[in-house]
Amino acid sequence: MAKTFTREELKKYDGQSGNPAYVAINNRVYDVTHIPAWQDGTHHGNKAGLDLTDVLFNYSPHKDRVLAKLPLVGQLV
Repeated sequence: MAKTFTREELKKYDGQSGNPAYVAINNRVYDVTHIPAWQDGTHHGNKAGLDLTDVLFNYSPHKDRVLAKLPLVGQLV
């Protein structure tokens, strides 16, 4: 993995004001910037720049099946 992110650093990647949109799942950070469903850093009320592990596994209908399609950019530490 290329980079490590703290939770504070991850918050900068919120998909707003030209920033990339990253989300953390199981301490891995994925780039959702170019995913149409994540336009403007928001997807079904969830915001980029956060750890969405709980949301993905407890509320999402697709669970972790989508992760293999996303670029892995780093690790949440």
